[in-house]
Amino acid sequence: MGATTVHSAAKSGGIKPTLAKEQPKDLFQKPSLWQGLALATGLALVSTVLGKWMPTVGAPVFAILLGLLIRNTMGMMPLFQPGLTFASKKVLQWSIIALGFGLSFGQVLQTGLESLWVTLITIAVAFTVAALLGRALGVPDKLRTLIGAGTAICGGSAIAAVAPIIKPEDHETAFAISTIFLFNVVAVLVFPFFGHLLNMSDIGFGLWAGTAINDTSSVVAAAYSYSAEAGDYATIVKLTRATFIIPICLFYVFLELRHQKQEGTDFNLSRLIPWFIVWFVVASAIRSTGLIPAEILSILQVMAKFLMVLALAAIGLSSNMRMMARTGWQPVALGLGVWVAVSVSSLAVQMYSGNW
Repeated sequence: MGATTVHSAAKSGGIKPTLAKEQPKDLFQKPSLWQGLALATGLALVSTVLGKWMPTVGAPVFAILLGLLIRNTMGMMPLFQPGLTFASKKVLQWSIIALGFGLSFGQVLQTGLESLWVTLITIAVAFTVAALLGRALGVPDKLRTLIGAGTAICGGSAIAAVAPIIKPEDHETAFAISTIFLFNVVAVLVFPFFGHLLNMSDIGFGLWAGTAINDTSSVVAAAYSYSAEAGDYATIVKLTRATFIIPICLFYVFLELRHQKQEGTDFNLSRLIPWFIVWFVVASAIRSTGLIPAEILSILQVMAKFLMVLALAAIGLSSNMRMMARTGWQPVALGLGVWVAVSVSSLAVQMYSGNW
């Protein structure tokens, strides 16, 4: 029976027009993970080629910039969003776990301990400046807490962890995430430039990027564009810093319980644990046993770097800069002030300790 006959019969009540759902075009209209993943993969391949052509910029930076350009000039169809969200979160975590196979457990432990005191100083600076400057700018308490946590710990992940505890308004959470991401993008562009301008060593730049850039994705993008050694070092420093999300959240749980005089709160400790960091350490430990052949480790490293570029492309493709522009100047000014304070304090500590 032809399509015309089916349509006519349906109109006359003979049969129900159920065949429309079976049309192949629905495969391309219904959102799924694959459309967004395919788009991000294609952009990652282009960025990888451009990164080899211009290694001073690097594939991670190209991925974010091209993603931002496409998203904010051409727009993005909703059907791509599930895959882009999956890539920007899960694939990024997988890439970090895979990076663990390229680092010995002793190196991870040593770097984490070496950077710990710098991390503690920058976290203290972030929360102090957020409280004082936020009050001076008239930024609401919960919004400045979110911006302080995002800058001090790990960007959007810290904001997402703290928000259910302090219960801000939805628009405050959106403002905080938009503000933090704005400076993540700026950091990817300006940190390598200033690193070369200041003639920083690979280790010095890795420590600076790992302690002063907000989000993990931007840390790896900026640091690996500087050098592979800087990228490895910055990744460990950043993951060490990210573990502080747990004590910070416990602190705010204590404050909420005290202020509201409640016996409990909507709080689950296991959700605060950044499990991908645990698996990163496990991967590093496995690598240190020598059980995995060097050829396999080499493949894992290539895969890790490509997955990272893919995730960064997805982040760029998901970022609406127009929405960020509507945040308002006070939260942006607060985010800028806290970010600059953290960046300068990290450099000052390095100058004092001679690690530059």
